[in-house]
Amino acid sequence: MRFGFNGRTLRINLNTGKHSVQNLPETFYRDWFGGYGLGARLLYSELRPKTDPIGPDNILGFASGILTGVGSFATGSFGVFCRSPLTGTWGDSRCGGYWGPELNNAGFDAVLFQSRANTPVYAYITNDTVEVRDARHLWGEKNSETEEALKDEVADKKAQVACIGPSGERLSLISAIMHDEGRAAARSGVGAVMGSKNLKAVVVRGVRPPEIADPDRLRELSREWIEANLKDEDFKEFQKYGTTGINEPSALDGDSPVKNWGGVGQFDFPEAAKISGEAELRYVERRYACFRCSIGCGSIVRLEGRSKIRTHRPEYETASSFGTLLLNADVESIIRCADICNEYGLDAISAGAAVAFAIECSEEKIIESSQTNGIRLRWGDSEAIVEMTENMAEGRGFGALLANGVARAAAKIGKGSELFAMHVGGQELPMHDPKYTPGLATTYVADATPARHTQGTEWARKNTLPGIKIPEIKDKYDGASKERAIAHAVMVKNMHCINALGVCLFPGIFRVKPKYEKFLNAVTGWNMAIHDYLQVGERIAAIRQAFNIREGFRPSDFKLPGRVIGRPPQDRGPLKGITVDVESQVREYFKLMDWDIQTGKPSFERLLKLGLHDVARDLHSKG
Repeated sequence: MRFGFNGRTLRINLNTGKHSVQNLPETFYRDWFGGYGLGARLLYSELRPKTDPIGPDNILGFASGILTGVGSFATGSFGVFCRSPLTGTWGDSRCGGYWGPELNNAGFDAVLFQSRANTPVYAYITNDTVEVRDARHLWGEKNSETEEALKDEVADKKAQVACIGPSGERLSLISAIMHDEGRAAARSGVGAVMGSKNLKAVVVRGVRPPEIADPDRLRELSREWIEANLKDEDFKEFQKYGTTGINEPSALDGDSPVKNWGGVGQFDFPEAAKISGEAELRYVERRYACFRCSIGCGSIVRLEGRSKIRTHRPEYETASSFGTLLLNADVESIIRCADICNEYGLDAISAGAAVAFAIECSEEKIIESSQTNGIRLRWGDSEAIVEMTENMAEGRGFGALLANGVARAAAKIGKGSELFAMHVGGQELPMHDPKYTPGLATTYVADATPARHTQGTEWARKNTLPGIKIPEIKDKYDGASKERAIAHAVMVKNMHCINALGVCLFPGIFRVKPKYEKFLNAVTGWNMAIHDYLQVGERIAAIRQAFNIREGFRPSDFKLPGRVIGRPPQDRGPLKGITVDVESQVREYFKLMDWDIQTGKPSFERLLKLGLHDVARDLHSKG
């Protein structure tokens, strides 16, 4: 008997409206778990190299993980995967909330959308029904309106909706797939792929969750983890503030990028307290949690007066991208920008970065207000920031140019604007500075999805994983450190497992870390040891890497802008004089993973050890 998963992947051809079900053996789940692990294996096998990311042949997949929705700790996540239209690489994004558990309960571990509908449609999936329905009446609607309309249409308020807004419909390359009016699968441009397929939404409703092998053991593990962390002040702070608790300190200590990565928070943004977690707390209407999560870090905020808005609280990345990055100390304008991104479906990281790029181009006289729809772009001008964000969301004038990301905007503008486009491989950088956490430099250039901060990195002396001995990194700025490479590899493998299991990344940041493999064993009835668990993570890393190599990418294609790694170094502030030796970091990491530093290829022998015989043949042309 299967425990923890359904063993069924749903495939929907949007051109014909027909569907089929693929049954996968238990061995498949032992090798890949679920989530984007499942997606990476299937897409590598089925997607032809050089497939147009926004053409009908790209595959758009949604998948839950084996732990998604089991009712233990923070297991409400699902993954989205495809070839990214923003970077051309492997693309994925994750989202919390309730949609993932509902897909599991409907009897499917994943749904893959193929081809393209001739007119806008939505998919309706239940235990007994799979339908492709007309969505022409919803095209152009914002996300909250779409969700409400679809719940009414299927006559079930408990149905869960993942949808795109007008930005995804217009194929904005920084568009997101939204759920629960403010939860976002935002990175890699997945919203544009959904829009290219004329797929407005995916509605799921299930009533039969997968069986759990040992529910008593699962409850015991959950209780132990929760009780241990309830004694931790950091855990309590996180419950209160979510990620906004670091808004102010990160802006001042060098973690947050300032003034489009060109400034120093202590000097350029001394007003950081105005966008702190405490400042945002004044607008909180109520707290919320993802599916049966014991943390409950989310909040709904409300604005009254001139801007009547009710939306999800802007978390750290959004507050930093529309605040610190732009020298914007107006917290209400940040909430307005967050609401625009939620309603239209934009990646808030990329959107804020695009506005920062535009402001610096304006300051440097590369563009004029006559080119920016009459908006005079200046640092800290909250009204101009909101107005340009609206233009981006609605695809108006200069906003339409920014809506495809800073790399493409710079390529069209020219005149040296490339210097101010802060991206790796076409994707805007997130809001954590490698000069503060050097391991992020490796993550930003060496993961298959460039410029991603959630793919695992070592954090100096904070690296722990129950059951694994991780050496202490004595000097976090020693790029050639072997200890760093070991820690980085373990953290990366673990994060791939977490994403494949459908677990939120936040449990891993607290003092007491979950014993992930023990939760997995309680759910599935397996007896997986921690080293076997991490091998699944390495397998996922290898096949995502192989996907990019097959698309023609090499390690040298992914470079960090000079100011991001301290070339030249800052001359004041907490990161004064620091330059990150990213080349040595990546070289040591690749050596440990047995990946070639020139080609990026995992070795033939390593691929065979991971059971990836077809990948070994593809990359090395050996029999």
